[in-house]
Amino acid sequence: MGFHYANYVRWQGRCREMFLKDHAPDIIDELSQGLALVTVSVSCEYLSELFAFDHLLIKMILGEVKQNRITMLFEYWRVTDQGEELIAKGKQEAACMRREQDKTIPTPIPATLKKALTNFR
Repeated sequence: MGFHYANYVRWQGRCREMFLKDHAPDIIDELSQGLALVTVSVSCEYLSELFAFDHLLIKMILGEVKQNRITMLFEYWRVTDQGEELIAKGKQEAACMRREQDKTIPTPIPATLKKALTNFR
């Protein structure tokens, strides 16, 4: 039996979190001070089924930066002794927002985040 399809979206979120931890750790501090990376849309195209004990590699690539929005592309690869097989493709769009009192307003993408993202084109 394969993995439930919702796991792929969960893995996108985890990949995004690990990216921040490894490449823009100051953004994690900003998230506790009012910055919000709001997921606007998420999708995943499934090409092949993934099974228990399969070795999985997830690649995150910057798709586009536009105003306060970031589009990230994800590739899910099954890794075997024979090589890698693309098993799914995902896409996630997040908007940079700032929480102020009871409102959430658009805010520019922080410079450190923008710089870190450009290394993943």
